[in-house]
Amino acid sequence: MIFVNFKVYKQGTGEDAVTMAGVLEEVALETQVKIVPVVQASDIKEVTQNSKLEVWSQHVDPVDYGAHTGAVLAEALLEDGAVGTFLNHSENKFKSFHDLEAAAGRAANVGLKTLIFAANLRELKKILELSPTYAAYEPPELVGSTKTSVAESKPGVISKAFEITKQKGIPLIVGAGIKSQEDIRISLQLGAVGVAVASDVVKAEDPKKELLELIEGYN
Repeated sequence: MIFVNFKVYKQGTGEDAVTMAGVLEEVALETQVKIVPVVQASDIKEVTQNSKLEVWSQHVDPVDYGAHTGAVLAEALLEDGAVGTFLNHSENKFKSFHDLEAAAGRAANVGLKTLIFAANLRELKKILELSPTYAAYEPPELVGSTKTSVAESKPGVISKAFEITKQKGIPLIVGAGIKSQEDIRISLQLGAVGVAVASDVVKAEDPKKELLELIEGYN
């Protein structure tokens, strides 16, 4: 599987988010590889109305209904059609483990799947206590890298991450700098069930072509 994080790139915002999700759906149908668009909360309803893919949110806050101006509410995501949510991405980390635990609890309470990010193996062991649907190993220093990927520079750590997640029965996702079919091939060989990508696809001149090339790593 491939999670495609639209972040707040122009190519993945508003009407462009709907268009990008359409490209992802076309490739998913053509290749039979599960592709998950991960979009801004403000775009979830429009994307879900125009796509048959699972649509995920980029974040949810650890709050219930109430006076929380600007917060992302789990119930609102679900009502708009989201199936799951990222939590603790390096670009939007929680200030404390308590807040992360509360957000994971809010997501679980309404039925949202979760992918929780860990920056290192120590953090990975900690987030597994929250029983996420998926756990992601993504070293923050490589996020958005155009020079190297986690698969190229930290294969040994991916192997260790897989052993840790395997013990808990939680599927591993790998992210940070993923940009080639070889990155995907290595990640899968080391135990990951999928990868998380962003700019390599969303900002590509031809997103469909880029996705198809990445998916060659599954063959």
